[in-house]
Amino acid sequence: MARIRAKDTDPEKRLRSALWSAGLRYRIHAKTPVGKPDVVFSGRRVAIFINGCFWHGCPKHYVRPKTRADFWSRKLRINVERDRRQTRDLEASGWKVLHVWEHEIYEDLEGIVSRARQALAGKKMALATDWRVVRVEEISKDENIERRHMEDLRDILVVRHEEGRRVTAKWRRPRKI
Repeated sequence: MARIRAKDTDPEKRLRSALWSAGLRYRIHAKTPVGKPDVVFSGRRVAIFINGCFWHGCPKHYVRPKTRADFWSRKLRINVERDRRQTRDLEASGWKVLHVWEHEIYEDLEGIVSRARQALAGKKMALATDWRVVRVEEISKDENIERRHMEDLRDILVVRHEEGRRVTAKWRRPRKI
């Protein structure tokens, strides 16, 4: 765990390179009224957070660890609550906030750049439900069934539950050729 970096990760570098190539100039980890987002456009008040699928509860790729379940469950809840608080407080201060999953950077980098352009242009962004896994419980060990509890990032009252086979296929970034 000590070797996992919080800054200058490969997804961050890829997104920053694409934004720079698109002519979008930004600051990295610049201070805002609430925290230091990964990419900041201070003048236009746009903040981009790049979220790891495991650390922030990606609904597609979050994998429940088999050991120390209480520790990891608490860690996930703390991360999601921090994401929610930062988003709410920045948006209340007039900022536009984009959350990008690490897998999106590899799957749809141009789409993310397009979303950033829209936010910078001041266009009203349609905010889709931004689901976060907040808890996973084992239902049946023999059949490998789990229940995933998810909440919307911006509205804690919007919840969803899914039951199914345990998610074990972590998302892996494509190999470099």
